[in-house]
Formats: sequence, structure tokens, C-alpha cells
Amino acid sequence: MRISDISTTKMTSKGQVVIPEEIREYLHLESGVKFVVMATDDSIIFKKIDPIPEKDIKALLKVSRGLAKKHGLTKADISESVKSVRKARKRKTVKKKGEDKKIFK
Repeated sequence: MRISDISTTKMTSKGQVVIPEEIREYLHLESGVKFVVMATDDSIIFKKIDPIPEKDIKALLKVSRGLAKKHGLTKADISESVKSVRKARKRKTVKKKGEDKKIFK
């Protein structure tokens, strides 16, 4: 497949779009793959989301745990922060320095 190859598709009444087979094969796309979808004035861009490699997650956890320890944070402190953020998301607001900031989904 070359960049100059063009395919067409259409959107269903449910907003679904079929990615042409030749493009799916070229990009090795399988059922269930996730995309970030962006819009410009007259275009839609789909960017495949690749899973984060396990080694990168482990490295991030190691750094995060080191920083938490350095700053004296306990597991209880972190659990409380996570609960607070989850509760705020349910309310769709986040408290920041005495202000309510709206979160839009």
C-alpha cells in the first residue's frame, strides 16, 4: 500500500465507520484495537493506541515509589488521594486551591 492509495467508506446511522480491509491489513489492525480520535475543520484522524510495555510500567512504578518514599508519603496517603480524585470525578469537579474546576467528559 502506498500513501497515494485511497479508499472510501461511509458512516452508519449509529456513527460507525468501517476501515477498509486493505488498510486494516497494512496496519495490522485487529478487532478491538483502540484509537484516539481527533477532528479538524474537515477531517477526522484516527491514531492507534498501542499498549504500554510491561517493562515501562514497572520502571514508572519504581520511580514513583522512590519519589513517594523520598517525600514521606505512605500507602494510606496515596489511597486517600486516589479516593478523593475518584470522588471528585463522580461529582465532575476537582477542588484546587479552594476552587471548583469543572471536568468535562
